[in-house]
Amino acid sequence: MPSTDEPLLAVEGLSSHYGPIRALSDVSLTVRQGELVAIVGANGAGKSTLLRSLSAVQPKSAGKVRFAGEDITRLPSHKVVARGICHAPEGRQVFAPLSVEDNLRLGAYPHRRDRVWLDRELERVYQLFPILKERRTPLAGTLSGGQQQMLSIGRALLGRPRLLLLDEPSMGLAPLLVEEIFRVVQDLNRSGVTVLLVEQNVKAALALADRAAVLVEGRERVVAPCAELLADERMAALYLGRHAAATREPV
Repeated sequence: MPSTDEPLLAVEGLSSHYGPIRALSDVSLTVRQGELVAIVGANGAGKSTLLRSLSAVQPKSAGKVRFAGEDITRLPSHKVVARGICHAPEGRQVFAPLSVEDNLRLGAYPHRRDRVWLDRELERVYQLFPILKERRTPLAGTLSGGQQQMLSIGRALLGRPRLLLLDEPSMGLAPLLVEEIFRVVQDLNRSGVTVLLVEQNVKAALALADRAAVLVEGRERVVAPCAELLADERMAALYLGRHAAATREPV
């Protein structure tokens, strides 16, 4: 169960720009240890920009980010990863010319000297995604889209995440693979991994998450328990789309 202590992640007034275009505007959010929080909203709402800003891939224009009580607002991306914020980005972004196992080992680069831990965690990833063990030596670029998504998540897990950022893990996948990916995400969260999930599949995201933040044009409009969002038909229709105003079911 999430702790009632200081949030693991606290975002206050975060803004970010792409040149003159403001993609995020004054976003505030907290994530407690052990939670699974979903970020939902229409295309272009700023969801991916939020995750990229948290992992320091995208520059922040204003605001503050605290993680485990530390101000990490100005830390570069490699130091953010070292703190335990690990990102499986939109579009997978695997290293196509490298083998599957080399991709996974790159995720563990900050901890590469701990060979015992690395061997154990590689085996854990292979247990989560057996197809990656079967295809550990072929080049990552030869994998299917679903397999590349598994590889992207596995690579992030090998960064020793205290907070796992998942960006559109179901994008472009067949329904059976979507179910498998979400089942793994749910199992990871139940095992104690804190997750911040960006997902276009609103119904699935709200079924998984404890709470959700709704972004509209770069601003957070609502942060509430998922059951509360789904129970309010007006709010669901206004912010989530009519298809989301359905009974909350487990994935």
